[in-house]
Amino acid sequence: MMNFASDNVYGVHPVIMDAIIAANQGTADSYAGDKITARVEARFNELFERKVDVFLVTTGTAANALAISTMTPPFGAVFAHSHAHVMLDECGAPEFFSGGAKMMPLAGVNGKISPQMVATAMAGFIRGEHDPKPSAISITQASELGTIYSLDEIAAFGDFASQNGLKLHMDGARFANALVGLGCTAAEMSWKAGVDVLSFGITKNGAMGVEAVVFFDGDLAADFVHRRMRAGQLLSKNRFLAAQVEAYLQDDLWLDNAATANRLAAKLADGLEKNGNVRLALECEANEVFAIIPKAMSAYLEESGAVFHPWIASKDDMQHAGADETVIRLVTSFATAETDIDQFVSLVQSA
Repeated sequence: MMNFASDNVYGVHPVIMDAIIAANQGTADSYAGDKITARVEARFNELFERKVDVFLVTTGTAANALAISTMTPPFGAVFAHSHAHVMLDECGAPEFFSGGAKMMPLAGVNGKISPQMVATAMAGFIRGEHDPKPSAISITQASELGTIYSLDEIAAFGDFASQNGLKLHMDGARFANALVGLGCTAAEMSWKAGVDVLSFGITKNGAMGVEAVVFFDGDLAADFVHRRMRAGQLLSKNRFLAAQVEAYLQDDLWLDNAATANRLAAKLADGLEKNGNVRLALECEANEVFAIIPKAMSAYLEESGAVFHPWIASKDDMQHAGADETVIRLVTSFATAETDIDQFVSLVQSA
C-alpha cells in the first residue's frame, strides 16, 4: 500500500527498536534516575552546544502543552498560526495545562506567521486588564504545511519577543526535517535565534513514542519536574523513553532519517510537477507535499490503493483549487519505499 497519510503511519526504526530491547535487560533506577536518561541529558548539552534542561515525555501534545504552560500565566495570551497543532489538534491541552491562557490565532501565509502579525494583534490590546496579557509566541518548525522558517525569520521572532517581554516556543515536531532543509546546527535553529523552549520532535522521525522538552531559559524549567509529574508524563520506566532518544541521536540517525524523508518528498514533488494536470500548492521544503489535482484523479488514486489526506486550505495558505480540483497532502517518512513514490507518480500519469 502506498501510504502517504502521515509520517506517523510508519513503525519504529530497527536501531531504535533494538535499543528498546537492550534497555529491557536487567534492572534500572526508576523515574528518570537511570543511567540511560543521564547519558541522554548529557547528549542534549552536546547537541545544543550549551547546558540545557531536558525532560522526556510521551507525546507531542504533552510537550507543547507543558512547555507553553511554563511561559504564560493563566491570564496570558499565546500567539500562533491559526492552523498550528497547538491551535487545532491538541483538544485545548495548552489552555488546560496553562490554567486557562488564551490561544490567539493568526492567519499567516504558507503556514507561517511573522513578528509584525503578532505586533498588529497586540496593538488591539487596549482594554487593560480586560485583555489577556501578551505572554508567548509559538512557531512550528517545519510548519503544518511543510514550510520552513529561515534562521533570520526565527531570529526576528527572538528579537521581537525579547523586546516585548514575551517568551518564544518552537513546536519542533519535524525539527529534524527542518534542520536538514536549512543545513544548519540545532543550536543555530533554536536558542541562538532566541528560542526559549523547544518541543523536540522524535516520534515522527523513527521512534516508538517519545518527545523532549528542551529549555534554554533555565528559569522556565524550575518547576517543570512537578508539571511533568502532575500531567502523568513522568514514566516509572523512563529508561525506555531515554533508550529511544539515545539511539535516535547516535551516529546522526535522526538526521539521516530526516534527509531520507525530505529527499523522497522532493522526488515525489518533482514527479507530480511534471504532470500537466497537477499543480503544487506549495514549494516542497521538508517532507510534506501539497498538490492540487482533479477530483476524478483523486478518486482514481484512492481506488488504486494510495492513502493520503484531502486538505482544506484557506485563502492565505496556498494556491486555490478549482471547482473540479482538490488539494491533497502527501507525507513521506524515513521508511517510505522508493517504489511507492515511483508507483504513485506512475498512477498519476496513467490517470
